[in-house]
Amino acid sequence: MTMAKLTQADYENLLAFRTSLRRFQHWSQDQASRAGLTPAQHQLLVAVKGHPGSYGPTISDLANYLMLRHHSTVELIDRAEDASLVNRTRDEHDGRLTRISLTPLGEQRLSELVPAHLDELRQLAPILARLVAEWPPPETPALHQPASERQPP
Repeated sequence: MTMAKLTQADYENLLAFRTSLRRFQHWSQDQASRAGLTPAQHQLLVAVKGHPGSYGPTISDLANYLMLRHHSTVELIDRAEDASLVNRTRDEHDGRLTRISLTPLGEQRLSELVPAHLDELRQLAPILARLVAEWPPPETPALHQPASERQPP
């Protein structure tokens, strides 16, 4: 892959984006605390609610979303369950799996936080768009593109 020469503007855009991400993270942690949640609990609630499909996420799903080890995820779920934020249920088709769902209190806390978070993310979008627009596309196929859809070299 041929790399384009990096410009000062590239570094400035990257700095602006990374700084914005850190500000967002800090702001989000403050918002979670004000809502009576730890930042980890807030992330857990988002992961449970945002999980696609009609079944709640498994502990493994949540560990992947949160980039935590399985036992750390179990401990986080334990604390969230003690705080009445989530429930555990056995999967009706595979009893080895535990599914996680939000309680009414978990739903309420999350619904208090999401609108402001979406507004904050909308403020980050122009920075990311500028960063991406000013950087030339790669000359090699995207790594996430399935091999069957890639153009031959």
